[in-house]
Amino acid sequence: MADHGTAAYATADGNDLAAHEATYRSFLRLAKFSTAAIAAVLVLMAIFLT
Repeated sequence: MADHGTAAYATADGNDLAAHEATYRSFLRLAKFSTAAIAAVLVLMAIFLT
């Protein structure tokens, strides 16, 4: 098989690590707030629908 070598992610063309990390932080923030909102809705449903 052909030897493909190792990938050099830090020196790859078009690599924008800062943008990737910012997007990941935004995703985590969205997931955290979405989970909290769903939990709040479930608690309110348990209180008001029983």
